[in-house]
Amino acid sequence: MSGINFKLERINEVSFEAFLNLIYSNKAYIEKGFAGTVKRCETKQGAKKLFEEWILEENESRSFSFFIKDFQLDSLIGLVNVKNIDINIKKCEIGYFISKNYAGNGLISKFTSEVVTYCFDILQMNKVFLRIAPDNIGSQKVATNNGFKQEGILREEYKGFQDKLEDVMYFGLLKSDYLNKKDA
Repeated sequence: MSGINFKLERINEVSFEAFLNLIYSNKAYIEKGFAGTVKRCETKQGAKKLFEEWILEENESRSFSFFIKDFQLDSLIGLVNVKNIDINIKKCEIGYFISKNYAGNGLISKFTSEVVTYCFDILQMNKVFLRIAPDNIGSQKVATNNGFKQEGILREEYKGFQDKLEDVMYFGLLKSDYLNKKDA
């Protein structure tokens, strides 16, 4: 797969139908890590409300949604979002997923790297963190490939699929580590 055919698009450039298709076509694959999103998108009305909330949050700089688009197929294949922004501590969380058909090709790692750069260079964050399910080895590799360090396991921290409380691995990347890696 050539990186030339893929690009990040902001939520204001994405149609609701493309968003809906991304979520619906990946529902079973992403429901563990994006349980809240999948749950809110059970109905078209719920999905529309969520999409409109994300646009409002982006316009107010409270969250940022970067969709991965395959230009050859003219379809969305993934998402990297910035959320839980704390301007006092200068930290934020990144969440990401890619369609199952594109997993394992390095695309999510590449685009996560671009969003990390956005967080440090544009948003001026001091720390970016991830919360990852302990059994999600692929996502852990994306984290470590991008310089994140595992900082611990938070027990029953996340309300997952079917409202079950689940543990999450917490990964963090400090701006100083990011700059050191960038300069190396």
